[in-house]
Amino acid sequence: MNASTEVLPVVVIGAGPVGLAAAARLVERNIEPLVLEAGPAAATAVRAWSHVRLFSAWGEVVDPAAEKLLAPTGWVRPDPAAYPSGGDWAERYLQPLADALGARVRYDATVTGVSRSGRDRVVDADRESRPFLVRYESGDGREQRVLARAVIDASGTWSTPGPAGGSGLPALGEKAARDRISYRVPDLDDPAVRARYAGRRTAVIGSGASAFTALASLASLASLADLPARVGSAEEEGAGTHAVWILRRGISGSTFGGGEADQLPARGALGLAAKAAVDGGYADAVTGFRTDAIERDRDGRVLLVGDDGRRLDPVDEVIVLTGLRPDLSFLDELRLGLDARLQAPTALAPLIDPNRHSCGTVQPHGVNELSHPEQDVYLVGMKSYGRAPTFLAMTGYEQVRSIAAHLAGDQEAAERVELTLPETGVCGGAGLFDQPEPAQDTGGGCCAAPATLTLGAGAPARSGGC
Repeated sequence: MNASTEVLPVVVIGAGPVGLAAAARLVERNIEPLVLEAGPAAATAVRAWSHVRLFSAWGEVVDPAAEKLLAPTGWVRPDPAAYPSGGDWAERYLQPLADALGARVRYDATVTGVSRSGRDRVVDADRESRPFLVRYESGDGREQRVLARAVIDASGTWSTPGPAGGSGLPALGEKAARDRISYRVPDLDDPAVRARYAGRRTAVIGSGASAFTALASLASLASLADLPARVGSAEEEGAGTHAVWILRRGISGSTFGGGEADQLPARGALGLAAKAAVDGGYADAVTGFRTDAIERDRDGRVLLVGDDGRRLDPVDEVIVLTGLRPDLSFLDELRLGLDARLQAPTALAPLIDPNRHSCGTVQPHGVNELSHPEQDVYLVGMKSYGRAPTFLAMTGYEQVRSIAAHLAGDQEAAERVELTLPETGVCGGAGLFDQPEPAQDTGGGCCAAPATLTLGAGAPARSGGC
């Protein structure tokens, strides 16, 4: 990279937790960042799940460099042992951090393309000396562009949820049934959302933390029917509320996560809450079911049809929580090295592959694992994981610390590991992820089946996320 290129900013795509941490790390290294955020405020995606509580405590979701940047503003650090909701995270930390970065953050700026200036992806000549050309659309529809010395894509995966179809494609009829399908964890504290699910049968498709959260939420609503009659309307709301949990594999000791063995207690409790929903009769589990088609009955209710021909009883609503995917469309002119399965950087993929992963451990990683054939472009945060699950905010913070050090020429710091990640307490990778698993010995060890957790009155708050 030549001297004229080095004076350009590093463009960071996305003003979410990891994008803003990247900007703070760059400022710490005297490198000028420019953050392009598609939404009207910081952490637009996080705000979309503001009702969901993180299973990481405040002490694990505040980046150290960001905290230094915030200190002169009078920012008060939240209790490090408390667990924020998505809304808390956005309002009490992420927006103040964006405000501290000031004009370095541009809102309503949707990135539509990234390339090398004057070079498409085919051309080799003089490629690495050329700056990046980042094109974006502003809120008023105007097309704009900016040159950059490097690009850090922290745009996440929130905008591209996975479909209901077990093949990875939308199920037949999925588009036509969109009025009965949601791809997000419902906020049952919102009266309008609550009315959609109260007293109805809802299918929940998925097996991760988001599915656990949805099951726990629906079970808490259903359990209101068990309260004394003097509660009144609450009892009526709960009556008839029921979940049908759709899993592509069977139920085993590892289905509900690590439980009490999880080093993130709130994450373990989330799995326990999902198990309680099944054990308490608030949810029925349908195993080994891969959705192939979605049909409607005469009353407009939804029927799920499996690829083995099974047809489930009708449900009123469907919540699809089958994971998220990276949007790579605007990076098409760059030479990315991505794993064919996960769509994650090639060197990172083996560390996070759910087909191989053991006990939820992820080796801390940085610039070496996140580099691509196209020099100085990086996918970070949830986007770096592609289709792999179990991303933690602290993983992203370590990623951008390493990248900022590398861009500043401090390779020793870039390659130094400064993070120890907690384990899930779940042994073994997902293995044959879509295959029913045989029952496992649950007498002990990290794969022991979790104990039942009581739901309803006095139940713990819903958790999920990072």
